[in-house]
Amino acid sequence: VVDDDQYYLVSACKDNQPMLRDGVTGDWIGTFIGHKGAVWQARLSSDASLAATGSADFSAYVATSLFRAHRVNPPRNRKIWDTHTGECLHHLQHDHIVRAVAFPPQSRPQLLATGGFEKKLRLFDLSRPSQSANSSASSPTSPNGSSLPGPNSVFEIGPNVHGGPIKSVLWSSDPNVLITAADDKVIRWWDLRSRTPAAVHELEGALGSCEIDSASSTPSLSVAAGKSAYFFSGIQPGQLLKKVTTPEPIAAVALHVGQRKFVTGGSGDTWVRLFDLDDETQLDVQKGHHGPVWTVSFAPDGKLYATGSEDGTVKLWKFCSEPYGLWR
Repeated sequence: VVDDDQYYLVSACKDNQPMLRDGVTGDWIGTFIGHKGAVWQARLSSDASLAATGSADFSAYVATSLFRAHRVNPPRNRKIWDTHTGECLHHLQHDHIVRAVAFPPQSRPQLLATGGFEKKLRLFDLSRPSQSANSSASSPTSPNGSSLPGPNSVFEIGPNVHGGPIKSVLWSSDPNVLITAADDKVIRWWDLRSRTPAAVHELEGALGSCEIDSASSTPSLSVAAGKSAYFFSGIQPGQLLKKVTTPEPIAAVALHVGQRKFVTGGSGDTWVRLFDLDDETQLDVQKGHHGPVWTVSFAPDGKLYATGSEDGTVKLWKFCSEPYGLWR
């Protein structure tokens, strides 16, 4: 979110070209060019000044956003994106596919967390020159300014703990807590000070999306697994608030805390479904995609939500009664 009425959307796709768009209208702003493989995840920093991408080309990029530039070819040896100019700032090389990237919840963040098929959770210190996943330098600091343990500017949290590829990495509202979701069907809340899990939760079914809603005054963590949607506290590690089981497999879920409704995307069909959180009833079905819906996210103001599908499209769905965005 940049202003109260302005926010941005970044998308990842198998065409290797993540895109930045106006979050209210969906208008294209720019394309980040440089990856040589499918981009599995793209994220913006909380102030939208930086974008990070994780790719099947065994790398993560960090760069400035594209508020003014429209199309930028970054140098081949550097990749984290500056959203104001499109400049590529860091190229973070890994030894396997990077499935997940995450910034801490702060303006112009100096840390990036990554995870993927190596089954390793890593932290990169962005204040130092670009590092590979195996390079070393002095110890980085946490988002709250305290020194993090370890001798390297790139270091691993919890070696040999994850039993499968890491599909999601999220920073909680506590800057000392990172959340990982892996194919071993376990959610882990990591204490960065001790580098050990503060809490774990085993899921039932194949892991889908895992996202935290930090826009609400009471942030929550929403997880899709099998036919169930799990809703955890965004403040207290491991605290399960509610689990809702549906008739269809769920690939993605997003919660609107204020209206106590949640939206799901399915892996077995092309529909988007709206549910009531309290009585667990289905309220509506949105049709329009032509492939499985892998990701769902509410806008920071909660007045629309976006869905991303295997069909190569991102769709915006209005979630308020008053005129808004394209529906004015």
